[in-house]
Amino acid sequence: MEIIEKKLLELQDLQYREFHAKLMPNVDPDRIIGVRTPQLRKLAKEIAGENYSNDFLEELPHRYYEENNLHAALINLKYKEVKGLIEQVERFLPYVDNWATCDMMSPKGFRKNPELVYEKIKQWLKSKETYTVRFGIVTLLGFYLDELFREEMLGLVAEIKSEEYYINMAIAWYFSIALVKQYEKTIPYIQKQRLEKWTHNKAIQKAIESRRVPEERKEYLRTLKVK
Repeated sequence: MEIIEKKLLELQDLQYREFHAKLMPNVDPDRIIGVRTPQLRKLAKEIAGENYSNDFLEELPHRYYEENNLHAALINLKYKEVKGLIEQVERFLPYVDNWATCDMMSPKGFRKNPELVYEKIKQWLKSKETYTVRFGIVTLLGFYLDELFREEMLGLVAEIKSEEYYINMAIAWYFSIALVKQYEKTIPYIQKQRLEKWTHNKAIQKAIESRRVPEERKEYLRTLKVK
């Protein structure tokens, strides 16, 4: 959409574009404008109430990487009713082609009906699409590791077998945070090596890097690395 492209281009930072393109090796650099995330989130808030933002959300696929990120940010802001929110997320997920756009979607509206969202997560985790699976994992990480946590969720993530880097990194990220928030339930998955070797070691590494893990636990986790 022309008005959206114009606003994004006004926020362009060419130096940031060059830097960020290196973090997105699977995204064509010609599709990257170079807009910093705080500015993009601010733009989403500014236009969320405008009628043309609804038209923008209907126009898929988008041309630019930042348009996709803006789309994700607008979903977070505009949809409060859970069923409508899920519909918008599922409509957009087939067009998500990178980790940053995927992780941008974290709709607070999910908290209004966590049971319904959890049923959807279980479907997303079984998808053949890389970023649909990653979105399911990241949503579990973001919303279901505190009061909504169930031990079965660890099993759902551990059972995912993939050669996709961005899925395995999400699994490692999930277990590293689970080791922070749900240590007693999570540590058996590490002790029994329920994850693939690379993912297992990456989860331990990320947990050890966390300031929220006590030093004595870090020392023990180091002994569980697979050589």
